[in-house]
Amino acid sequence: MILKKIKTTFSKKVMLPSIIILLTLSILCGLFPQKANLFLNSIQNWFYENLSWAYVLVVTVIFIFLIVLAFSRVGNIRLGEDTSKPQYSFFSWISMLFAAGMGIGLMYFGVAEPISHYIHPVAANTISRAKDAQLYTFLHWGFHAWAIYALIGLVLAYFSFRYKLPLAIRSGLFPIFKDKINGTAGDIVDIFALCCTFFGIATSLGFGVIQLNTGLTYLGILPDSSITWQTVIVIIVIGLAVLSSISGVNKGVKRLSEANMWMAIILMLFVLVLGPTRHLLGALIEGIGNYFTNIVGLTMDTYAFEPEGKPMLTNWTVMYWAWWISWSPFVGLFIARISKGRTIREYILAVIIVPSLFIFMWMTVFGNGAIWIDKNVAGGALSAIGDKPDILLFKFLEYFPLKSVLIVLSLLVIAIFFVTSADSGIIVMNSIASGDKPGSPKWQKIFWGAMLCVISLSLLRIGGLKALQTMTLVFALPFAITMLVLCYCLMKALRLDIKFHNARLPYGSASWNARGWKGLLDKITSFSGKKDIIYYMNNVVTPAFNELSSAFEEKGITSRIESGKKDNIPYMELIIPHDKIRNFKYGVTSLSQNISEYIQSEENTPDAEHEKSYIPVSYFNDGRRGNDLEYLDKDDLIADILKEYERFINIVSDESSRLLVLDKKTLF
Repeated sequence: MILKKIKTTFSKKVMLPSIIILLTLSILCGLFPQKANLFLNSIQNWFYENLSWAYVLVVTVIFIFLIVLAFSRVGNIRLGEDTSKPQYSFFSWISMLFAAGMGIGLMYFGVAEPISHYIHPVAANTISRAKDAQLYTFLHWGFHAWAIYALIGLVLAYFSFRYKLPLAIRSGLFPIFKDKINGTAGDIVDIFALCCTFFGIATSLGFGVIQLNTGLTYLGILPDSSITWQTVIVIIVIGLAVLSSISGVNKGVKRLSEANMWMAIILMLFVLVLGPTRHLLGALIEGIGNYFTNIVGLTMDTYAFEPEGKPMLTNWTVMYWAWWISWSPFVGLFIARISKGRTIREYILAVIIVPSLFIFMWMTVFGNGAIWIDKNVAGGALSAIGDKPDILLFKFLEYFPLKSVLIVLSLLVIAIFFVTSADSGIIVMNSIASGDKPGSPKWQKIFWGAMLCVISLSLLRIGGLKALQTMTLVFALPFAITMLVLCYCLMKALRLDIKFHNARLPYGSASWNARGWKGLLDKITSFSGKKDIIYYMNNVVTPAFNELSSAFEEKGITSRIESGKKDNIPYMELIIPHDKIRNFKYGVTSLSQNISEYIQSEENTPDAEHEKSYIPVSYFNDGRRGNDLEYLDKDDLIADILKEYERFINIVSDESSRLLVLDKKTLF
């Protein structure tokens, strides 16, 4: 009886199988860590040895696909209605997607990976070793990694915000499965995404807490790196993450991400200024040039003719591609959630380029800085501990003035990156498990936090985290195939979008006719104010809607008229309701625009009484930008409505345009 009264938005078809899989695999990895790791490693190694070309091919296709989209005409399409505006400032947006995507990884691998490539080189001489260490680090953390994240985020944001489908992986498969995405196929995709998200966060949390514990012990704040203190750290981090996720994206996640971004920038600038500044700035410019020079070859390099390079491909590149793919449901869902209102071009270029450039600078400052200090100051001391990434960052910072301040700041950045990764992960897991239903109760986010805490600590204690991490990487190849299918679905939907949507706002002169040209001249040589819009609504729109509504009724078609104000702007809508398809809607509102100073100061132009003019415009239920109506009288307006209704009927009659007209509320 008590359980029945508990409010929940969880989808049983997704939640119950996911919990069974999560607990079963966690228990197996926990009870038999060595056997599980041995078995999973054998599968992973077989994948990497025999199918490394497949990982390279998938990532290459995704990267090229997104670049082509960005510079094609579909790049102008918005993730949402044509009139949608971005919900967050550019800095807030980048901060949140960066913190969720790889923030904690930069702290862990910023020094460790370049040093590892330096001491285990592909090239022989010292200069080439240092350059190659930078080049391969850029490759693994740059454009390709963010392209993987960007694809999932783009698919989800496009289908969710433009076509009102749930913010779930299954929605991206609508062009193929149509209504069936709400069936077994959709459930399987979401279950897989939920498990990948959970395992990715749990393993990162488990391994990352070791670095945080090591740093606190290194400073003497904690006495040792025991499981007891690791438990305390995990509980604190998850507790803060739960509080942040409950407060929502606009408050907790956004503020923490912005604060941490600023601290990361300050830490990087400290190391840049206090370290070998001239060398690092030169290395950054040369490194970026080297990256762009070699990007095509590196993107498709399978080392088929260079067996000595195979370890780099399988142990590093393919491993990273698998890791980013396995994390893409989590990061992609979160990026999608915060990207409404961006154009496809802006989204792709910003998500791929901006974080990558920051990472290039970060990896240069910390990675090349560590290599320079190792050669010129430390006498090889950093290379000697290259296999101990947990402590390598702190040993590197020891060679700087204000080392204690830098180490404390780095620990703060690590801790908050932990929180931002965990809180965004909790939000995403709750969204997947709920089918993106709004109004989920707070206890569900607490539940996911508790699950993360218990499983990560249990596996950390008994040595099962490595097996869990390996399993996550093994799952990457099947999901990579799903990503290629999503590319096809997105392209299919975008073609339909281009066919039926018009993103431009036509000038009112498009509807001119020969009669009443003197009245048209009067309108052109004056600017409309708010009172003119009210007059137009009362004397043109209202009679036109009433007359047409009566005509529809005579034809046996029910319609209704709604009016009011939104943001103090009057609107009126003629609606024809339907059961299974979207309602037909023709709305009229006003669009304000500032009158330029040139017009106001120029004598030989129309007089402007106010700084703003107001134009009556139409809008529709499918989110398209409407027409300028200022030159239309009642009969012209009725004709324009009938043109839109004819268009609507034609689209409804076309089976291929189902995505555009289906009422998603009848499915979910």
